[in-house]
Formats: sequence, C-alpha cells, structure tokens
Amino acid sequence: MLSLLRKEIGDFLSSLIGYLVMAVFLMAVGLFMWVFPIDMNVLNSGFANLDALFVLGPWVFLFLCPAVTMRLFAEENRTGTIELLLTKPLTDWQIILAKFLAGWFLTLITLIPTLVYYYSVYKLGAPEGNLDSGGTWGSYIGLLFLSGAYVAIGLFASSLTNNQIVSFILAVFLCFIVFIGFESVSAIFSIDILERMLRMLSINNHYLSMSRGVIDTRDILYFASLISVFLLFTKTRLESRKW
Repeated sequence: MLSLLRKEIGDFLSSLIGYLVMAVFLMAVGLFMWVFPIDMNVLNSGFANLDALFVLGPWVFLFLCPAVTMRLFAEENRTGTIELLLTKPLTDWQIILAKFLAGWFLTLITLIPTLVYYYSVYKLGAPEGNLDSGGTWGSYIGLLFLSGAYVAIGLFASSLTNNQIVSFILAVFLCFIVFIGFESVSAIFSIDILERMLRMLSINNHYLSMSRGVIDTRDILYFASLISVFLLFTKTRLESRKW
C-alpha cells in the first residue's frame, strides 16, 4: 500500500496538474485577499481576518479536488491497467485508501503555503496578533475535512468512468450537491424536521460550525461518515468488475 501511495504522490508531483492545482488555489485566494477591491480584501476592510481564504476555499476546492481525483481510476480504466492493479497483492481497500490519501495529501500541501497569509494578517493586526486564532484554526481544520470529503467523492466519480472529463464533471456536480445543494433544498420545505435533516446532510452546515472555532464531535463524525460512505461506494464499484 505504501509503495502505491508513494507512486500516486510521485505522479502528482511529477506532473503539471499537481503544481497547477496549488498555483490556482493560492492565486485565487491571494487576489481576493490582497488585490481585488472588495470587502474581503484585508487592506480595504481594515479587519485582521482570513475571510477570503475560508469563504472562497470550499468553492475553489469544489473544482480543484475533482481535478486532482479525475485521473485516479478513470485513467486506470481507460488504459486497462486497473486489471493489472487488481491482480497485485493488494486488497481493494488498500488500493482505494492509497489513492484517497494521495489526493488528500496534495490538498494538505496546497493549504500549507496559506500559513504565510495567516502570519501576514497576524502581523498587520493592531495591536499585533489581534486575530481570532481559535476561529482561524477551526476553519483550517474544517477546510482539511472538507477537502477530504471532496477527494472521497471525486475518487468515487473517477471509478465510474474511463473518461477524465466525465469524471471531473460528475465529481463537481456531486460535491456541489453535498456542499450546498441539500441546504438550498431545505429552504423549500416547511416541515421543520425535514428541513433540519437536509441541513445536517450539508457539508456547508458542518464547515461553518467548525469555522467558529468549536470542534464538535458531531461535525467530525459527519465528515468521517461522509468520507467512509463514498469510499465504500468506490469499493462496491471495484467489486462490481468481478460480478
């Protein structure tokens, strides 16, 4: 499993897609945070916060995580190497976890350079350090879990097809539905219990909860369950090749 994990990470870092993902994410956040004359611009707003990163992050990852995962199984299916991979002394779970952890690792690498933004805002505060550190680190943890959910969804989408573009589009659609689709639909219903249930299924609801700086076990359990469900869907898809 570790050899496969190293191979997948190596493939990411030796190809353009890995660096492109990191560059697009950092550039998008940097422009909104420091350049564009909007309310989220730190210099214009006059407030020491990282709102641009944590508001835009989920939306940028909505496209970047599917871009990372679209090739993980789709390319294997297209070239036929999936059959060779399945004959190796690896269980389905080891293959799935190696590919999942490789994709998740890349998103973690993408987040690490944003600590420069945190340091910059920390130093710009008046007085220095006038920053909600609890909410900031809670938001970082929320982004990490959110990206893990996106990667799990993208991995499942990639296992359904041998076309990377189809995998990307399907993953973006599924991520959007789980991120904010359920929450948007919940506003239609007047039945309180149904509305609450749909909101609880939304990634955004739990992400915002963690962004307040309070790490609730219910939010962690939600993300762990969501990731597990889509990894299980992926395993079922792999097993279907043997039926």
